[in-house]
Amino acid sequence: MKKSFNIVSLAAVMLFSGQMYAQNKDIYTGIEFKMPQVAETSFPSNTVSIKDFGGIAGGNVKNTEAFKKAIDALVKKGGGKLVVPRGMWLTGPIVLQSNINLHIEEGAFVVFSKDKNDYPLVDVSFEGLNTIRCQSPVSAKNAKNIAITGKGVIDGSGDAWRAVKKSKMAESQWKEIVASGGILSKDGKTWYPSESYKKGFESSSSFNVPDKISKSELESVKDFLRPVMVSIVGCDQVLLDGPTFQNSPAWNLHPLMTSNLILRNLTVRNPWYSQNGDGVDLESCKNVLIYDNTFDVGDDAICIKSGKNEDGRKRGMPTENVIIKNNVVYHGHGGFVIGSEMSGGARNIHVSDCTFIGTDIGLRFKTTRGRGGVVENIYVKNIDMINIPTQTIGFNMFYEGASPVLEDGQKEEGNKAPEKTFPVTEETPIFRNIYFKNINAVNSYEAITINGLAEMNIKNIVIEDSQFDTKKALTIVDADGITLKNVKLKYSEGTGAVVYNSKNVDLSTLQLESSQKPTIKVLGSKTSSVKLPKDVKGEQLQISKEVAKNAVK
Repeated sequence: MKKSFNIVSLAAVMLFSGQMYAQNKDIYTGIEFKMPQVAETSFPSNTVSIKDFGGIAGGNVKNTEAFKKAIDALVKKGGGKLVVPRGMWLTGPIVLQSNINLHIEEGAFVVFSKDKNDYPLVDVSFEGLNTIRCQSPVSAKNAKNIAITGKGVIDGSGDAWRAVKKSKMAESQWKEIVASGGILSKDGKTWYPSESYKKGFESSSSFNVPDKISKSELESVKDFLRPVMVSIVGCDQVLLDGPTFQNSPAWNLHPLMTSNLILRNLTVRNPWYSQNGDGVDLESCKNVLIYDNTFDVGDDAICIKSGKNEDGRKRGMPTENVIIKNNVVYHGHGGFVIGSEMSGGARNIHVSDCTFIGTDIGLRFKTTRGRGGVVENIYVKNIDMINIPTQTIGFNMFYEGASPVLEDGQKEEGNKAPEKTFPVTEETPIFRNIYFKNINAVNSYEAITINGLAEMNIKNIVIEDSQFDTKKALTIVDADGITLKNVKLKYSEGTGAVVYNSKNVDLSTLQLESSQKPTIKVLGSKTSSVKLPKDVKGEQLQISKEVAKNAVK
């Protein structure tokens, strides 16, 4: 019995030691670029409870003032831990200050007020644009050494803010939400939480910015100006460790222009129908660790951004030096995503040991003309994916637009873009030097799609030692320097690979497996230097008349 106890104890110690090692050392192992060690938080020993400042649990009394008093008192002492114990704590906005650790204990449930009057209009950046929106439920600006820790739950009462599309709900859910109040669109297909929201939506040419009305009228569309739930702007040494963040009005976690940031052991949740219900949007940040988290959200899960169009280019702050490891993503528009608001660029990003289960797209890279920005030095490895309904790896520089090449059976009207080369300017986005290794996907729709621009090809993409079991296989458009090394594509429909107006494409070690003879199409007058698998020959190879005879080897 004693021996058994010792073995169990030793196993527990080893497990704990392994976890600590992973958190403190192993996170930096195998990184392909020079990564500075992230400066971690450290707090004075001062500890207070929200109850010490008049906090009342139960979910009926707002504790906004109690949170403010508690934080102010800790700040006067030089900082420390504010404990929220078990119970339901209703509150308005919480503003964190330097040296504050907001600790949400296990069993504690912090729920934010549904009263829009609790959230004044403030100047913010949202979706990469400088704009005005409601104050976030949790915010910090220009603070240093802050944290949100513990195993409790933080709920943004997002259902009180969001519009809902009928197509995204079961009939019983739709009947329930319509019966709850609010107002329907003219076609009856969208539910708005209020007339104010509806007016804001109808006052917007860009669907989240009401640009058809003056600033003086924004108060009348306040309900439409949904905030991100956790807004961390211009901060340094930030830790989010342990809580569940859920039900956000717009994006869930939004670190902006922040450095030395650690997100770990988090559960980030939103209903799958929640428009703009992103998990974390890391924007213009540097020196970041994101690991051991779980995401199940309504939009992109782990997303890299750096500002949109001119606002992003003027800021000129890329997201850089980021390690993302050991995360699980369930529903989401994308598992790991860069863009589309990436006008300040992104570089030196490592993603590994992640699992995507049913995300709309697995690894998603998106932009469009007008953005500008350079995305480079991205390293992705050891990713497992299942039940991906679109691309497991997707590059789309026609986001919000159309591609010059149609899919098999796709109608030309509304889908095929004119083959026009635009001048290269500061508004031209650049994607280059992106590396994938040991990517595995099964039971999914499409393996790899790379859609560049005629005037700015996607450059130097390497995918190696990977396997894909999908319906459709591979499309490469307007790309330069694409290598698939020891990649196996098992597919059931359509063409094995399409290469269009691309050069320096190496498919020589690509394995294509299909119930029919695998086919490769090489198209476009700008295509050159394409290396094909040796076992693809004769009728399996379709080369258009536009392609030069010496372009294919």
